Amino acid sequence: MQARRAARELAFILFSQFDKKITNYSKQDLEDIILKSVRILTSNASDELQITVGALLEMKAQIDDYEANHEKNLQRPLGVANIPVPLPMTSDMSGRISEMIDIAEKALLALEIAEFTTLDSQNDVKNYAITIAEYFQKNHKEVDEIIQKYSKNWDFQRLVKMDKDILRIAIVELLYIKDAPMKVVVDEALELAKKYSTDDSSSFINGILAKVIVDYGIK
Repeated sequence: MQARRAARELAFILFSQFDKKITNYSKQDLEDIILKSVRILTSNASDELQITVGALLEMKAQIDDYEANHEKNLQRPLGVANIPVPLPMTSDMSGRISEMIDIAEKALLALEIAEFTTLDSQNDVKNYAITIAEYFQKNHKEVDEIIQKYSKNWDFQRLVKMDKDILRIAIVELLYIKDAPMKVVVDEALELAKKYSTDDSSSFINGILAKVIVDYGIK
C-alpha cells in the first residue's frame, strides 16, 4: 500500500470519529483521534481475523466429516486412514469462502494502515491525514456548499455521512492541497466508496467529482 493511499483511508477514519464541530479540534486533538483510530483498526483487524480463523476451522471440520461419512470411507476397515473423496462445491460453501476472503482482506488492509502510521519514520501518513483535516477545517463551509450544489435532488443533511466524508477528502485534495494527480484522487475516492459505503455510492461520488473537475478546470 502506498503512503498516500493509507493517509486517505486514515483521514476517512479520522473524519468518522468527529463528534463536534470540525473547527473545534486542535492539531493535538487530530493526532489523538488518529492514535485512537489506529488502535480501533488493529483491534478490529484482530477480531475479524479471529472470526475468519474460526470459520475456516468450522469449514475444515465439515469437510473432514463429509470425507469420513462418505460411502467410500464407510466401506473401509476400521483403523484405516480415510481416502480423499470428491467434494461438491456448493453455492453456500463458495459464498462463505468469499465472505472470509473479504474479511481477511479488510483486516490485512487495516493492519497495513496501522503499520504505515506507527512505523513511518517521517510520519508522512499521519501528517498528510492531518493536512487533509486541517484544510477541511479552514474551508469546510465552501466544501460542503460545493457538495450541496452538485447534489441535485438530494437533501445534504440526509446524504450518507460516509459519502460526504469521502467527497470532503477528495474535494480538499483537488481544490486546496493540489498535490496529487486528479485521476488518483478520484480513483481512490471511488475505492473508499466501494469499501465502506452503499452500492450506489461510487456512481454518486464519481458524478459529483466529475462536475467539480470540469467547473473548476482541474487537470
